[in-house]
Amino acid sequence: MTPASLRSQAEALRHAGRAAEAVDLLLQALTLAPTEIDSYVQLGFALQALGLHSQAAEALRTPVLLEPGNLMAQGYLIHATQKAADWSSFDADLDALRTALAATPTSAEDVYGMPFALVGLPHTRAELRHAASLASRQISRGLRPLPPRQPVARERLRLGYLSADFHAHATAALLVDALECHDRRRFEVTLYSHGPDDGSPLARRIRAAAEHVVDVSALDLAATAARIRADEIDLLVDLKGHTAGSRLAALACRPAPVQATWLGFPGTSGAAYVDYVIGDRVVTPLSHAADYSEQIAQLPGCYQPQDRQRRPTAPPSRTAVGLRDDALVLLSANAPYKITPALWTCWMGLLQQLPEAQLWQLSGGEQADAHLRAAARGAGLADERLVFAPPVDMDAHLARLAVADLALDSWPCNGHTTTSDALAAGVPVVTLKNDSFPGRVAASILHAAGLTGCIADDEAGYVACVLALARDAQARQQLREQIARRPSGLYDTPRFTRDLEALFERMWARALAGDAPSALPA
Repeated sequence: MTPASLRSQAEALRHAGRAAEAVDLLLQALTLAPTEIDSYVQLGFALQALGLHSQAAEALRTPVLLEPGNLMAQGYLIHATQKAADWSSFDADLDALRTALAATPTSAEDVYGMPFALVGLPHTRAELRHAASLASRQISRGLRPLPPRQPVARERLRLGYLSADFHAHATAALLVDALECHDRRRFEVTLYSHGPDDGSPLARRIRAAAEHVVDVSALDLAATAARIRADEIDLLVDLKGHTAGSRLAALACRPAPVQATWLGFPGTSGAAYVDYVIGDRVVTPLSHAADYSEQIAQLPGCYQPQDRQRRPTAPPSRTAVGLRDDALVLLSANAPYKITPALWTCWMGLLQQLPEAQLWQLSGGEQADAHLRAAARGAGLADERLVFAPPVDMDAHLARLAVADLALDSWPCNGHTTTSDALAAGVPVVTLKNDSFPGRVAASILHAAGLTGCIADDEAGYVACVLALARDAQARQQLREQIARRPSGLYDTPRFTRDLEALFERMWARALAGDAPSALPA
């Protein structure tokens, strides 16, 4: 067999959940062609699927050595090291990624910009747009627009939502209540699902919230677009953007007269075939418009919806989750890929100033946890100061969060659903707002919740806020009571949905009038 055929079989096996077999085939391919970059990349993907992020990073480092300046390989490499919490070459790898991105012209063809890698790293908005533009062009290669379809006024606007996440997934947990609140007299809602139906209560609920659910998982990009066109969808909303399993590129076929992105990816799509990005005045201020390929459409409140029905069950004891009963529990429920060396140094400094505190970190798997443990020891902290929270189902996770005293948000990439989860569990969150969409989400959520005092503009302010709340149990309790009242700015889902629908109608009115998409301020 040729290396290419082995690689193709391996990719199919990985997608079928048989990553170990894929590794074997890729090693055979590399024996036949030891300098074949694509085989190393696929090997990295297969090892990541097995949770072997350190080994994946080593596999992905080889293409970087074989072809210095390979933007795709550099992006995959640093993302793998971040998932392993291995910062041994962080600065050099980040510099190399940003240098490769700057050296890649906007007109480059067949270059994947790896925008998701940038999300968890220090970056500028312009860098994220450049990476997203390269990625959008690459993933839509060979796709051609369908014949133009003129907007037609009708009694009910036909909304389509495209996603792989209509199951027990963070996006579904955020979206379901808003879908249930859609005005069926004015909107006909179709979900286009290219992901699994896991049979979970959340999957059943979100599917019941739409009038139509169309499984497009067996269709390719062009066929997905053709199905959406056949259904005469007026306004199509992609909920994935540049995240794993996305079908954003189907929008390149222009299946709907108006196309938008929302919720799944915190930034621009970089795609000429997307008309609007849905945000708000915090995450997407109009002053940032130059760094978005789409027109900014702002909701008057936080762009991220909440589920009023999602409330935690009784929490476990602290002992049951490995924490001390008398500890000040500082929660970090964000994945390790969002932790940078600078952030970790900040957190270790906080622990040194708060000797009674334990950092309760979401586990990233055996390798990431070992690297974080070593980094904590290197900061002079005893092992018991760092406690890992293993994976559990969504309801158990929400319940256990309530035992924390205070949540430490990550930066430069904030917690998004994780910030909402902490608040749903009654835990105050301290965040640092920066200049790019991924680093402004928690600020938007906290602003909507009326917790503006928990938003810092720089590291010094972040540290001061954490220390003040850590040392003032009464202040933390007051915040908990405020959160428990379920602030209407965050939890009034019917109002949120009316605002979203009004935004959709403004988009549609422009299309009906023959006007080009334009910024839609709140």
